[in-house]
Amino acid sequence: MNVPFSPGSGLSRRSVLKSGSAIVGAAILTPSMAMPVYADQPPIGTWPDGSSGSSVFIGITPPRTGTYAAQGEDELKGWMLAIEHLNSGDPLIKKISPKTKKGVLGKEVKYGVADSSAKPNTAVEEQTKFISDNKAVLITGSTSSAVAVALNHFAQQQHVLYFTGISGSNDTTGKDCVRYGFRQCFYGQTAAAAIGPVLLKAMGKGKKAAYLTPDYTYGHTVQKSMEDFLGKNGDWTTATNQVAPLGAPDYSTYLTNVANSGAEVLINVNWGHDAVLSIQQAQQFGILAKQKLVIPYQIPFLSKEVGADVMQGVYAATDFWWTLEDKFPLAKAFVASFQAKYGYRPEWGANNAYMSIALWADAVERAGTFYPPAIIKALEEGHKNDSTVGEVYFRPDDHQLVRPVIIVRGKKPGDMKNPEDFWEVVDVVPGAPLMQAPDAFGCKLGDPT
Repeated sequence: MNVPFSPGSGLSRRSVLKSGSAIVGAAILTPSMAMPVYADQPPIGTWPDGSSGSSVFIGITPPRTGTYAAQGEDELKGWMLAIEHLNSGDPLIKKISPKTKKGVLGKEVKYGVADSSAKPNTAVEEQTKFISDNKAVLITGSTSSAVAVALNHFAQQQHVLYFTGISGSNDTTGKDCVRYGFRQCFYGQTAAAAIGPVLLKAMGKGKKAAYLTPDYTYGHTVQKSMEDFLGKNGDWTTATNQVAPLGAPDYSTYLTNVANSGAEVLINVNWGHDAVLSIQQAQQFGILAKQKLVIPYQIPFLSKEVGADVMQGVYAATDFWWTLEDKFPLAKAFVASFQAKYGYRPEWGANNAYMSIALWADAVERAGTFYPPAIIKALEEGHKNDSTVGEVYFRPDDHQLVRPVIIVRGKKPGDMKNPEDFWEVVDVVPGAPLMQAPDAFGCKLGDPT
């Protein structure tokens, strides 16, 4: 069901569901009259009940409160725009999913939204309701990798497809991979392999690095990936690795240790408001005057919240930046459509969410059915889709999208052409050469059924 967007409204799950029902009538589509596909197969997950009517349902659980709330709201806009485009048959989504007409297989796409607060148990509880009450055929909605890993295993247990939102941990398509889970965005190991050579060229070898690391799977795997790459290829050493809990209210103790470590570079792995707070405090403590700041996994809205004066010259790896509209036609169309609807240029979370829905829809259309094993098979075929960052495809062995990583550098305030022109795109690094072997992080996909 279409949900009216209201940042910070504090709507409950039930009120979101109820409020959506009033505005979907105009978009009702005629159900497909084709003969049922895989009708001889026994029920699995929410199939066939979830797709037996004129519509299908997607359960979305982004963080709308807590330290990742701003990024969750940005993602939510991307999911909503993609669903709107599917139901209207927008030309942009047809470029990614060529078989799309209106809806998916002629069925209107509805959705519900629940706040996960970036808590795995909450996300699972809310998705349980979406599956039970609404027969969701797809679930999505992570910004924390801890949530992504939890929903991976939940999706496998429920036999319902799951596409991650944002998830930077190597584990998501590594040791915690599942047959029913797919990831579109880049991750720690590819971020390190993409940004590492840039850092070595810009800063040289033999540097001492201090790390600020959030204490969960995303933080640990990104930090290790950076440490391994820089140590192996540039003889960098780790002066200190300061590990803090998610949502830490004060970084003074950790930053004191960083200041006293003798590090020349500060690699901040924190995300969301944690990144904002820790960088602001590092600036206040005078650390950034002595240590060069690196953001290995760029955070949407970071430069806006911290300030371009602090972020100028800072290198970061990212999934998407809006100036890619100058390089990729679909990026230009996406940025224009998003900006027209929401009043600002999209961050990479919104782009990632949009692309996830579009790639799912394309796989369903190619499979010709909502039968999950058939959709999984279509995704594992290595089919290449055009996207907002060029040609992409899923690896069958770990369900990780093969896609480029974008390297950006913070612009000087005087070089910004508009209030959102925070980053200069330094390089678009092809994805395949960056990626580890599919089983390097312990991925063992289960049986499709």
